[in-house]
Amino acid sequence: MEAANVVVVGSLNMDLVVPVARHPKPGETVIGGDLRRFSGGKGANQAVAAARLGARVRMVGRVGADTYGVELKEGLDAEGIETADVAETDAPTGVALISVSEDGQNAIIVSPGANARLQPEDLSPAQFASSKAVVLQLETPLETVHRAAELGQEAGARVLLNAAPAQALPEGLMGALDLLVVNEFEAAQVAGAREPEGPEEALALARQLARRVPVAVVTLGARGLVWAGVEGEGFLPAFPVEAVDTTAAGDAFVGGLAAALAAGEPLQPALRFASAAGALAATRPGAQPSLPRAAEVEALL
Repeated sequence: MEAANVVVVGSLNMDLVVPVARHPKPGETVIGGDLRRFSGGKGANQAVAAARLGARVRMVGRVGADTYGVELKEGLDAEGIETADVAETDAPTGVALISVSEDGQNAIIVSPGANARLQPEDLSPAQFASSKAVVLQLETPLETVHRAAELGQEAGARVLLNAAPAQALPEGLMGALDLLVVNEFEAAQVAGAREPEGPEEALALARQLARRVPVAVVTLGARGLVWAGVEGEGFLPAFPVEAVDTTAAGDAFVGGLAAALAAGEPLQPALRFASAAGALAATRPGAQPSLPRAAEVEALL
């Protein structure tokens, strides 16, 4: 098994994307543009983002025995990602149904399929050996995420959870993390608080979350991000770009952060690198096709 410095445990989805003038209201039908298909899933997106930004990546996940599963795995292979631990199950491959409005905002429904079949017993210490960063999300079962965090901690890696889709998190899982990355809505859900209205309120929320994890990062979209915890606190403005599709901007950020931390970067430069990666991803359509490479990020920086 090839040594990887970033291990991503998470979801693989086929994204089915329709452009719309605006998102429909409940009970309303809107006419969209032509359907497009992209490789996606938060786990796979973050794995590709980290790989394109210089990390050696291992993906751990599940796909169905169908054409979507074959296509997703082949896409990871083409990025140089180790996929020996992406196994087939008897469930269909996960699918995300995405509408993207003219202002670049998206609405997403995820059918987890095979992702929901990734169980704690599918994980082993060998998968995490030599890792410097372990990246997790919440599109696989919570008990599996918890076990992956424990194994990453035992391996001496920095364990990063992108708590999306948002849900309440048990203290046992929070205690196995090094970094929690959430957007404004997710931060409020995890903390049991109202959504912050600006950077100052977001920073207060990050401080609240940092009582439960060493470092909490709250992303604010076009306004930037805040962080708080054992490595200090602060506000970082976003790079100004013209957003086309924000579908994978958060995943580019997480993958960039993991790649930078695995390379030994201190937190604040790693956050700036990740912010540049997220900004670039928002300027292009699709999930994995939008993810930037290291040279592009360095040019923006």
